[in-house]
Amino acid sequence: MSILVCGALAYDTLFHFEDRFDNHILPDQLHKISTTFKVPTMRREFGGPAGNIAYSLCLLGETPLVMGAVGEDFEPYRQHLKRVGVDDRFIRTIRGQYTSQCFGIADKDGNQLMAFHPGAMDHATVNQISDVTTPVEVAIVSPGGHAAFLQHTRQLHAAGIPFIFDPGQELPLLSRDELHEIVALASYVAINDYESELMRERAGLPVEILKTMVDALIVTRGAHGAEIYSEDRIHLIPRVQMPGKPVDPMGCGDAFRAGLLYGIKQGLDWQSTGRLANVLGAIKVSSHGPQNHFFDWAMLRTLYEQTYGDAWPL
Repeated sequence: MSILVCGALAYDTLFHFEDRFDNHILPDQLHKISTTFKVPTMRREFGGPAGNIAYSLCLLGETPLVMGAVGEDFEPYRQHLKRVGVDDRFIRTIRGQYTSQCFGIADKDGNQLMAFHPGAMDHATVNQISDVTTPVEVAIVSPGGHAAFLQHTRQLHAAGIPFIFDPGQELPLLSRDELHEIVALASYVAINDYESELMRERAGLPVEILKTMVDALIVTRGAHGAEIYSEDRIHLIPRVQMPGKPVDPMGCGDAFRAGLLYGIKQGLDWQSTGRLANVLGAIKVSSHGPQNHFFDWAMLRTLYEQTYGDAWPL
């Protein structure tokens, strides 16, 4: 049985500006701004939630199916995913399009200017859940285009495949009615604390209601760990403290979601699943980029037992 990961695959190009933006932008001239920031450092990373989640699943020994739409420039990324063990049969190339691209520049204070080009992602509805003939144990629908979000959640429910609804940064694009519909179709919802507030404000779905609509509601709380609501219980999952300072939070939530998917597939209880997810998120934070971290079973077991004081569940 496989894990199906639906969502965007993207190239992330990140620049660092060694000064402050406000030293180079005149507040009273914003209506005709024209400026250039010299950026001595640049990183280009493989990204997008589907790729990030799949990468950590491969490190766990899975061969996840990834479903997404990419452009003609995707081949280096495809080879990277195939090397780590991703099943790429449903990563469809859209001719005449670029793979989704995110460009970001950060100044010395951590302020960011971002530009996102969806590219081929807007054509992700080319993929149909009915095309997947491999048995699927559990799926996740992560950000990958508004139309694809609706299509794939409806098709997964119709096919009887349990899935995690992971709205992420696309939550504001979904209407109140669409959010209610998708939550009603989903088996699980995974959101962060900010997204939980958006669900309350935009859809009238506070945690108290959300937790009654799905088998499990997972809310990540950053440095405060995570909360998992299931069967009238709340599991408080303390964070994992890695040695040294955090390096890069990008992709941390996606690594966490890989842990959720793995725990669900392995039939772990929610406390153990949440702890495993937290361990994966902490390991990711210690590396630059969303797909450069590494772990093995010995490392996972040591971090799990040192943090939580219980025996390794796998």
